[in-house]
Amino acid sequence: MTTDPNQGPEPAPTAELPGGETSDSPREEASPTLRVASYNLRALQDDVGAAAAVVRAIDPDVLLLQEVPRYPGSSYKIADFARRCDLLWSGRTRLVSGTAIMTSLRVIATDSTDRALPVKRGRGKRSLNPRCYTVAQVKRPGGRDATVVSVHLPLFPDERLIHTRLVLAELAKNPRLADGPFVVGGDFNESTDGEAWHLLGERLRLVSAEEPTFPSSRPRTFIDAVFASTEIAEELVHRPVELDPTVLAAATDHRPVWADLRI
Repeated sequence: MTTDPNQGPEPAPTAELPGGETSDSPREEASPTLRVASYNLRALQDDVGAAAAVVRAIDPDVLLLQEVPRYPGSSYKIADFARRCDLLWSGRTRLVSGTAIMTSLRVIATDSTDRALPVKRGRGKRSLNPRCYTVAQVKRPGGRDATVVSVHLPLFPDERLIHTRLVLAELAKNPRLADGPFVVGGDFNESTDGEAWHLLGERLRLVSAEEPTFPSSRPRTFIDAVFASTEIAEELVHRPVELDPTVLAAATDHRPVWADLRI
């Protein structure tokens, strides 16, 4: 094969990355953003490999999780899931909370903290599950600290409203968390017509796609979302990711949501 001495070298081929981006994508350099995703795992009772493939395709900087296994010894299963997703997990106790936060190596993160929420007893088996939320601070190198929160609201409307009020109040009272931007994502067990959703909408802005998320095989209900404080949402950017419906249905009973945020 001959080459033209006046012609420069051929450009290096670009590599396909999870999420449909390429190795010369501007997401890392020209457009520093934080991709925050939220996903209900249904205690990893379904196809764990499929769930990990979904997460790798989204390629989040921060992954907010709900229905993480809580039984004794489940830490090994969660740690294995984190490895399959190419993410880090701080390894907090699983007997306290069904929520968790994982992060990529692209961000600097504090250890996550689980905070208990009150639950009314005497409402059947569904009222026996403990309810918590998980909070951490993250930032991209050179960027601002942002507080990220994973929540899973109860099945009962009155408790959903109480929990939402408590989460927002506790974030506002904490001097370390209150000053900077924050993101709240999770399974809210209600949609845009719910009181808890309205309360979140008064304080924050919906930044993930407004589309059905449950059940994953044939979504009809919009109950999973990501909200962000207004100073983040005003600089919102969003990049869609093509996900295989068959893999989504095999992974868990919810579909993931995500948002790309400038912080």
